[in-house]
Amino acid sequence: MRSIWMLIAFAALSACAHAQWLNQPSPGTPRTRDGQADLSARAPRTSRGRPDLSGIWEPESATREELLGFFFDGINNIGEDSPSRYFMNILFDFKPGDSPLRASAVPLFQEHRRGLAKDISSTRCLPFGLPLVDTAASPYKIVQTPSEILMLYEQNTSFRQIFLDGRKLPADPQPSWMGYSVGRWDDDALIVDTIGFNDRSWLDAFGHPHSEAMRVTERFHRRDFGHMELQITVDDAEMYTRPFTIKLNLRLFPDTDVIETFCSENERDLRHMPRK
Repeated sequence: MRSIWMLIAFAALSACAHAQWLNQPSPGTPRTRDGQADLSARAPRTSRGRPDLSGIWEPESATREELLGFFFDGINNIGEDSPSRYFMNILFDFKPGDSPLRASAVPLFQEHRRGLAKDISSTRCLPFGLPLVDTAASPYKIVQTPSEILMLYEQNTSFRQIFLDGRKLPADPQPSWMGYSVGRWDDDALIVDTIGFNDRSWLDAFGHPHSEAMRVTERFHRRDFGHMELQITVDDAEMYTRPFTIKLNLRLFPDTDVIETFCSENERDLRHMPRK
């Protein structure tokens, strides 16, 4: 069974190069005496007093004990960072029998599993979608302005716009991979509500599905300069009996930047994927 999940992980993780512009000092970065970025320094704020979420971020990896459930030796041997537990299985926290997956959604989930990841979007050089892109072992850049936040994902060079200008979510959105996002501040936390998804992406590498009715709520809280908490709630009554929430930690990559990556530029995986 582990070989199946390992194959899924290999197919789902995009072959992204790590960020370029290496050793390019980021302005405003607090430093230790030896010149290294002080990741435990106080979280920065904007000129308007809001938390500044800007930077290059990536989810922390699962522990070795958790990875043993996905990889033979607990190590991702394809040369990339190890993924978070929720990238592999977004329902990781649920005990057997407690899964909120509806019985009517089980056949679709099993179909995804039988395909051994050949039908996950990234295998065909398509975006991960939300919330999978939030949990992937791939960096993304947050660019913050007073009225809008941009999220630039290294995975497949995709992006999101989070509007902070008071607009409402669209009443009849055109289904898309990343959906439509609006944000608001709750003290020092940024709350982001997103709707308007297509149903072509998966929630994780295991193949948990979602419908176009899914709503994703993210809560970003930058604890200090180098660490941010991300809480994600998935609400999809068509596929799940109740909303569920995951919590993960993000780490900052200072003095570097993201680089473009296009899966289709040198795609070699699909021909090797198992066929039904």
